[in-house]
Amino acid sequence: MSDTRAGYLDTVESPVRIVDKFPVFSRRHVFHATIESSESSRQQREIVMKHITTFAAAVGAVTLALTGCAGGGKAAQSGETKAELPFKACAVSDTGGWQDKSFNESAYDGLMEAKSYLGVTVDTAESDTEDDFVGNVDKLVASDCTLIIGVGFHLEPAVHQSALQHPDRNFAMIDTTFTDGTDETVLKNGRPLLFNASEAAFLAGYTSAAMSKTGKVATFGGAQIPAVAVFMDGFADGVKAYNEAKGTSVQVLGWDKETQTGAFTDSFDDQSLGLQQAQQFIAQGADIIMPVAGPVGMGAAAAAKADGKTLIVGVDSDWYETNPQYSSIILTSVMKEIGAAVEQAIQDSVKGKFTSEHYIGTLANGGVSLAPFHDYETQVPKELRQDLNKLTEDIKKGRLVIESPNAPK
Repeated sequence: MSDTRAGYLDTVESPVRIVDKFPVFSRRHVFHATIESSESSRQQREIVMKHITTFAAAVGAVTLALTGCAGGGKAAQSGETKAELPFKACAVSDTGGWQDKSFNESAYDGLMEAKSYLGVTVDTAESDTEDDFVGNVDKLVASDCTLIIGVGFHLEPAVHQSALQHPDRNFAMIDTTFTDGTDETVLKNGRPLLFNASEAAFLAGYTSAAMSKTGKVATFGGAQIPAVAVFMDGFADGVKAYNEAKGTSVQVLGWDKETQTGAFTDSFDDQSLGLQQAQQFIAQGADIIMPVAGPVGMGAAAAAKADGKTLIVGVDSDWYETNPQYSSIILTSVMKEIGAAVEQAIQDSVKGKFTSEHYIGTLANGGVSLAPFHDYETQVPKELRQDLNKLTEDIKKGRLVIESPNAPK
């Protein structure tokens, strides 16, 4: 086992921005006129000035229209009539809320980016409990949303029902397909936004095995669903690959990929459950833990920080950035670029290219990635850096396929 803690890859690429920032309008107008000053051209000057006046009036009209579309001008605030953009993008949160430091917040950020770059109107509905789902979706339908995005698998029934009732609207689901309860259902106006997190989690598992001082690492989930188990599969495979490559025997607590059984809190909200689960793993000797449980993971981070010898692998977003109170114990994070997927879905819809085909985030398209090692960057061994770079490229090029029964197809 290496006594050195984790670091960062030599040649890590920046997360790929899926959305290209094309402007909805261009406000830059260039006009130039030259007027000869000779007495003989007086008549020509009068004609030119008449055209200038006409052009200025036209530019003024366009500017007023654009200001109305932007929706933030004084005219809009004073209640004057303004032109409305034809596209309205909306999203419904899961119960964690928009500031969950995880997938809800990432989706919200993507929505705001789309508003900024694409000029679309946006609206949101925040869910406190699952009882809010149907009402929140109905609220957004009533507010004339063009595209409604449900954040998280729990919202599928409510979004699915609304999509069937409103075939003239488009819907998208993050982290789940549309289903009849057993099998996937394809809706012409419904698009799943999915992520093959097993690829980035594989790199995290490989790194964790290399960095563990005790020879034991752990993972647990908030619920046994594909969007969670796909992380755990990749993590376990990464540890296995390290053991096979180095002749070691690092153990994974909390998940058995072969039997698809492991540790789950059955909650994404109760942080005390994450605290208790992490404490159990620490007591069993694990010194690196990857919680795949949304805000419940903050409980695990609290346990690791209190222990002082345990590190955390974050999920969904870069926990070093989103949870600075735990930055000192964040080894790395398995990131799903949910915001970029939301932007892509909105952009496709704006362009009239909405499709029911799956969006699947991968290492190759930048939809998933391994976060920087931040405080541990300088501590990664050169050999591990080289291994991770090669594994990353092999996965991107298809030379190494990370198999998971939970991976999206």
